[in-house]
Amino acid sequence: MKFNLNEEGSKYMRVIAWGQMWGQYNDNLPEDKKAIEFSTRRARILTYAQITPKFLVLTHFGLNSLNADNMSPTGKGESSQLFFHDFWVQYSLGKNHAIGSGLHYWNGISRLNSQGTLNLMTLDNNRQSWSTLGLSDQFARHQGVYVKGSFGKFQYRVSINESMTNSLDSRVLADNVNTTIYAGRKVLGSKESGMNYAGYFEYGFFDAESNFLPYRVGSYLGTKKVFNIGAGFFLHPKGSVYNDGTSNIGEDVSIFAVDAFYDAPIGDKKGAITAYATYQNNNYGKNYLFNAYGTGSFVYGHAGYMFHSEKLTKIQPYLSFASNSYDAVDDSRNVFGLGTNVYLNGHNSKLTLEYKKKFGESKTGTITLQAMVYL
Repeated sequence: MKFNLNEEGSKYMRVIAWGQMWGQYNDNLPEDKKAIEFSTRRARILTYAQITPKFLVLTHFGLNSLNADNMSPTGKGESSQLFFHDFWVQYSLGKNHAIGSGLHYWNGISRLNSQGTLNLMTLDNNRQSWSTLGLSDQFARHQGVYVKGSFGKFQYRVSINESMTNSLDSRVLADNVNTTIYAGRKVLGSKESGMNYAGYFEYGFFDAESNFLPYRVGSYLGTKKVFNIGAGFFLHPKGSVYNDGTSNIGEDVSIFAVDAFYDAPIGDKKGAITAYATYQNNNYGKNYLFNAYGTGSFVYGHAGYMFHSEKLTKIQPYLSFASNSYDAVDDSRNVFGLGTNVYLNGHNSKLTLEYKKKFGESKTGTITLQAMVYL
């Protein structure tokens, strides 16, 4: 929804709103929990305003994963509150380059670490690809300064950021001897562990993708022919801390990835294929393992095909697979996904049904039906 502030439309404000509602069946729950539950996966509003071609202000707020277990009686609980996902200001350095600052999403590492949630092909993002979420950043957003732009078919984004003090990894070193914990800034101080550095670089062989905003598209549904290869990094000196029983030792965090994305119409442009693959090497410190994060590596890929149809409604089945190898454990953690999107009006209105199976120390299967609308 775009509101022009002058007749030419060069001064404007745009508003985007979207919601993703889940009904989910889980086959691995405690006996006192029912198998099917409903939740609001995402409720978001994003606005940006451009008063002159030189300046842009972006605001993105909302909430995530609101369900019966974290709701509050009067809507004042922590999980019920809206919060800023993004807030940054940007200054143009010319036609193809810009610098900005704030709570931003111009991330490094891979395409999936900057994945937008408006046009995912799979039900949700590969969780391990949001590789710093809650460890050094607030919900995949850092407070810092970024530069982004393009040289022909080559695009880049680099940033220098503050690392968060209150990491999601809240373990205490005194209780975890010979364990690595992502709490460098909290334990060692901001002088030693205060900053991190990130970047992502890609080359597009066919149609150019927009880098006006940082949110990467999951599927173009046949409207573009795109083949991009990319590489990225994240570096956080002494981001983690290892306790050897006598002292706290800072451990550098370094993450590197390469990936490829292909999306193209098939035949008479009424069908389309989408494919993505990435390899990522993670070093969070010696034998680090916490929730979805771990020192080691993973491969991930997904592929989907949108069938030809003369009607507005289109169907797109897809497959996904991830294999995560961690230094701290012998077994890999693998995730297999099988799903179908039913597009009622492109990404603006769609239904997604996905079966996902996780293998590793424990096996969990989920079936999720998502209804999504965005304007």
